[in-house]
Amino acid sequence: MESRLFVFLVALAATALPGCALFGQQNTDESADAEATPVVIDPDVERREIKRAKIDKENFEVGGFVGLISVEDFGTNTVFGGRFAFHVTEDFFIEAAYGTADTEQTSFELLSGDAQLLTDSQRDFTYYNASLGYNIFPGEVFFWRNRAFNSSLYVIAGVGSTEFAGDDRFTVNVGAGFRILMNDAFALRLDVRDHLFDIDLLGTDKTAHNIEYHVGLSFFF
Repeated sequence: MESRLFVFLVALAATALPGCALFGQQNTDESADAEATPVVIDPDVERREIKRAKIDKENFEVGGFVGLISVEDFGTNTVFGGRFAFHVTEDFFIEAAYGTADTEQTSFELLSGDAQLLTDSQRDFTYYNASLGYNIFPGEVFFWRNRAFNSSLYVIAGVGSTEFAGDDRFTVNVGAGFRILMNDAFALRLDVRDHLFDIDLLGTDKTAHNIEYHVGLSFFF
């Protein structure tokens, strides 16, 4: 009886041992596969801080500019002046501007010798105007890899008066400009304008185009 019980226990042990070995091997393979699987998403993402320059909450802008103006028939001359603007909305602004330049002699005066069409005081070119501007392409401009400034491309048009050749002349101005906000208070501006008025100084009536290019710095307050 005891021998039969011994044989039964030995057979039972022989049957159970392969299953245990297989179970242990399966667990080992699963652990190895888990360790070999790469992590697809890393939850620890380092976020960088971005500072956006904004126009100061007050909507008034004042500044000055200097550049060149090509007065038709009177050469290209240095112009300087100032401006004051009120930003009605993010898109529209109203601007008042003043500029002055000293013009040169015409080619007729230079070739004729003593002929003088204008006195020295009449050669002063001074304009005043009021204009409406519209920001058509607000965006950003990059000066280097990690530094961006808010910017805006705008168009502008208005009316005013030009003192030139001994007369006040009704003037229409049209143009475009590019504004770069250096911080929340200061802006760099690049502008081109055409000042149009009627003149008959050289014997024929015509509409003179006086193209101006200038660069300026303005302050928001």
